[in-house]
Amino acid sequence: MTTLTIRKPDDWHLHLRDGAVLQAVLPHTAAHFARAIVMPNLVPPVVTVADALAYRGRIAAALPAGSGFTPLMTLYLTEATDPADVAAGFADGTVTAVKLYPAGATTNSDSGVRDIDRAMPVLERMAQIGMPLLVHGEVVDPAVDIFDREAVFIERVLAPLRDRLPELRIVMEHVTTADGVAYVRSQETGLAATLTPHHLMINRNAILAGGIRPHYYCLPVAKRETHRLALRDAATSGDRRFFLGTDSAPHLDRLKETACGCAGIFNAPNTLACLAQVFEDDGALDRLEAFVAENGPAFYRLPRNEGHVRLQRSEAPVDFPVAVDTADGPVTVFQPPAPVHWRVVAASA
Repeated sequence: MTTLTIRKPDDWHLHLRDGAVLQAVLPHTAAHFARAIVMPNLVPPVVTVADALAYRGRIAAALPAGSGFTPLMTLYLTEATDPADVAAGFADGTVTAVKLYPAGATTNSDSGVRDIDRAMPVLERMAQIGMPLLVHGEVVDPAVDIFDREAVFIERVLAPLRDRLPELRIVMEHVTTADGVAYVRSQETGLAATLTPHHLMINRNAILAGGIRPHYYCLPVAKRETHRLALRDAATSGDRRFFLGTDSAPHLDRLKETACGCAGIFNAPNTLACLAQVFEDDGALDRLEAFVAENGPAFYRLPRNEGHVRLQRSEAPVDFPVAVDTADGPVTVFQPPAPVHWRVVAASA
């Protein structure tokens, strides 16, 4: 196969940042995706519906002329979040979901939840109205090894929450372990998971073997090869509980290449090409469209997109741009560790 046309995809987990970075990275997502769930971990975070409206306005102003891209806004859950504000924003379509960050788990998460019991009034209201909760699934207990934080989160937080509020619809974002895959598969309804292109392509050796490579460092951190293979099996299986969330997370190079570098991988420019290669390598190109364009809308109860994208395969590997320039400095683009022979050649609204 040398060409592949699929329904225009959505990104169910995206960081756009703000200011100069937003201006520079947004066109790369808008070129290939119809919609995206936009993360709220700005400084200060997007906590209220008013915050979400203001941020959506800045995104709209940064879009290329004529773009049909739609940002789906989220709220940052705190222990003081107002259930009435959340419900009103969901009812009028301003916000699509609420994001749970355990305090201190990742970039700009210091305002997140320390005691989930304090957030229960919001979660109970969300369960009543069918509003999805998006979880960063890691504990922050310093006694827990960083490579075990996802598995421990399932045991300590997610499973008890599912028992307590079984009607609450939850997306376990950027799953990185076989434990996470197994848990999602054990739940028949109400739970789904996003998978990133980089976690399908790299394991922890990419970060640490032969020298520290900061542009492969993200949170949750890449795990052992056995976990990467479990993620690929989930992505390419056709299981409707798994769908694409790029977790494209741009940081300026000067903030990555430092003694205490930021976590995040910027993959928006080449996500679809990388995924086409993954699915081809695993003999599952016929399932790519479901993963990127069907399973997510089904869980979020949204219509599928009408547009399409066309990818083309070349004999020679594709060279992707090394970085995207912003007014504040460059942002390095994810470089896949193995040759990719696919590229997007056309997209329609």
